[in-house]
Amino acid sequence: MTITSDNARQGASHRYRAIRDFVQSTDDALPGKLEITKEGIVHDMMAPVGPHELTAAHLRKRLEKVIPDELLAHTGEPDVEDEAEGIMRRPDLMVIAWEDMEVPGSFDPHTLIAAIEIVSRSNPDNDWIGKVRDYPLIGIPVYAIFDPRTGTGAVLTDIHPTPDGPRYATRKDFVYGEDVTIGEWTIATDNLPRYK
Repeated sequence: MTITSDNARQGASHRYRAIRDFVQSTDDALPGKLEITKEGIVHDMMAPVGPHELTAAHLRKRLEKVIPDELLAHTGEPDVEDEAEGIMRRPDLMVIAWEDMEVPGSFDPHTLIAAIEIVSRSNPDNDWIGKVRDYPLIGIPVYAIFDPRTGTGAVLTDIHPTPDGPRYATRKDFVYGEDVTIGEWTIATDNLPRYK
């Protein structure tokens, strides 16, 4: 039985590495963003538009006013990767310690304090469904979602085991204009841009 289990794990790991190699080889050749989930590749075709990027900039600036100096609200690359789970994601914004960024390759998701996503107009299910499933699975303790389509969002916390794998136990919804707590820090959500 152990041999079958080891073979299955090796096969899954080989499949994941092949998918990751493909994603990395096409990174600059395709528009949008590619990520890997248990189901395969997620391709967000649209490059982020003004309100998406502006929301990320506002959130970064607001978080950096309240988080300690040893932490950073980081946007951009590299990806967050858990090869054992076969998941590679690129959060719009990550709260992470400076020292945990000093790694070759992708960030370890277990070092993230929070992942923040701004819902894309072209693929909202990726943020509201796929990442709600994937982020607790790879150990990201806090997941905040900002949705410029509706002017609402949610903060998910408290990972707990379920028959379907780890899931967030707590969800706190908010409306733009309310203060929101991400991890230990509270920021304003007023004047965040909306999609037209």
